[in-house]
Amino acid sequence: MLGTELPNMFTRKCSRIWHSSRHRPLLRSSFYGLVLLIALYTLYHLVPRSTTDFFSDFLNAEADASPEIWNERAEQVKQAFVHAYHGYERYASPNDELKPISRGKINNFNGWGVTVFDSLDTIYLLGLNDEFERALTVVKQTNFSISVGNDGFAPYFETVIRYLGGLLSAYALSKDHMLLERAEDLAVVLDPIFDTPSGMPFYSVNPTTGEHRGPEIGILAEISSLQMEYTYLAKVTGRKQYFQRADAVSKTLARAKLRDTGGMFPIQWNLTSGEPIGYRLSVGAQADSAHEYLLKQYLLTAKTDKTSLEMYLRATTHIITNLMYISPTRHLAYVTDSATSTFWELGEPTHIFEHLSCFLPGMLALGAHTLPLDNLDEAGINFRNLGDQATFGYAAKGFKTLRNYNLTEIHLWAAESLAQTCWLTYADQPSGLGPDEIMMKTIHHDSPPENYLWIKAIEKWRKSGARGPVPGVADRRPVVYSERERLSGKGVGRDYVLRKPGYLLRPETLESFYILWRVTGDSKWRTRAWAIFEAIERETKTPSGYASLRSVEMSPAPKEDSMPSYFLAETLKYLYLMLSGKDPLPLNEWVFNTEAHPFPVFEWSEEEKKAFEMSNT
Repeated sequence: MLGTELPNMFTRKCSRIWHSSRHRPLLRSSFYGLVLLIALYTLYHLVPRSTTDFFSDFLNAEADASPEIWNERAEQVKQAFVHAYHGYERYASPNDELKPISRGKINNFNGWGVTVFDSLDTIYLLGLNDEFERALTVVKQTNFSISVGNDGFAPYFETVIRYLGGLLSAYALSKDHMLLERAEDLAVVLDPIFDTPSGMPFYSVNPTTGEHRGPEIGILAEISSLQMEYTYLAKVTGRKQYFQRADAVSKTLARAKLRDTGGMFPIQWNLTSGEPIGYRLSVGAQADSAHEYLLKQYLLTAKTDKTSLEMYLRATTHIITNLMYISPTRHLAYVTDSATSTFWELGEPTHIFEHLSCFLPGMLALGAHTLPLDNLDEAGINFRNLGDQATFGYAAKGFKTLRNYNLTEIHLWAAESLAQTCWLTYADQPSGLGPDEIMMKTIHHDSPPENYLWIKAIEKWRKSGARGPVPGVADRRPVVYSERERLSGKGVGRDYVLRKPGYLLRPETLESFYILWRVTGDSKWRTRAWAIFEAIERETKTPSGYASLRSVEMSPAPKEDSMPSYFLAETLKYLYLMLSGKDPLPLNEWVFNTEAHPFPVFEWSEEEKKAFEMSNT
């Protein structure tokens, strides 16, 4: 109440003093000075400390933390995993996921125990031998021929990235051959999903009957996020059919007509013809992992899949020059989706920024770290020819723009600026955790969208002599609204509003921090990850696990009765790897699938190339 009453009380007293001093200059000057001091004092104490000096002090102090402190923090993450996994084992296993508030269980991914399969490699990396042995027992006993729920149909995309990815990664780490055998068992029952002329998979399959289900129109992420899993499965089994499944998808993508989307893949695809439908573009929901796998397929195969690299460069060029924007006041960089486009013009942006899109900074940083972006001739690629206007429409504009930049530098700037915004969406909230979606503000809704493009801000910055920090990259102080500001809707200074205020224990921001920490060595990413973990402990922990949040706008935050398996597969894994002093998975030796399951980089032998009839490796 003091914070709300003080201004009114001060105004009443001020009026009386003013009338008695208006004709006495010295007293009036003293009065002005007193007013200023009181105003500054009031602002300092009324504005939450987290919005002023706290985070700066925190980050500076944490940068000097000793290796022993970081290892102790990694141990705390390990104990958090143990708490969550033991809660699942006690109350939900062998069902799919734990309900961490009611201590119930749910079968939402086939009823095969998705939390076990998704957690296998994390358990192994944490050295939890007893838990690993118990998990292996569940894996051995799982019957992949019967799917629980969804009328007996298994959703292909989630089954591949969580189950198949988890099995293959755990096999790569442990060399337990039973895990590979089970991966093959799963691949066999899923195989009827590919019964399409294009080779792209349907939405779901009944593992008992082999019947597939789903519309003729497929979603980009769901039809093209299997290349890593099937390519690695082909490598370790020597079976051509798995390579062919991945290769068919890659070839369909490579020959698609993309003139109206500037060389970038739209969300919808015709599963019969293998052609894209419409012009809606996204980096977040329904598309994210498809873009991610273009780079990662190239890296997984020891940088031999040139076609995947070309598609990655087209996608990232379009993203950087057409889908990245900057906010008007805080200059926050963000990436959004676009609804429509033509041969010559970019589409209309929605200005929605999703938590899912916070994987993008990590992808761009990984590419900047591993690719010869400033000497693509090494990879046999002519960057100038990639955006051929006759084939890819207005893509030529983006390639022409980026030819004026150091590609490694611009990709890393984009990564760091987006990661800054991802961080601030966490730090701005009283809970310390980030919302699922925000809507960015623009100055004028009728203003052309290109006025807010991030690349335009970069060009202006360069023309000014590159004075000051790179647009979007500079650290910004958080803006935490008071309860009164939140309820009244009168909070200002953020440049965005919350569209979906929930926190679903998602990993994308931490994933990007992990990669940026490994790539740049900048301790702020590690320090911010620790701050997020502390918020997770404070806001989401329950006696049996960790719960999603309904809203990040208050603390304590209201909880949801859900603990997704990816919290153990991804969120806690990235935290542990970042805080630990060890680096068991170097970025040049291991590649994470979209569910954070690491696969080892490998090369095809000449015998394998011949046996698999490879054409572009």
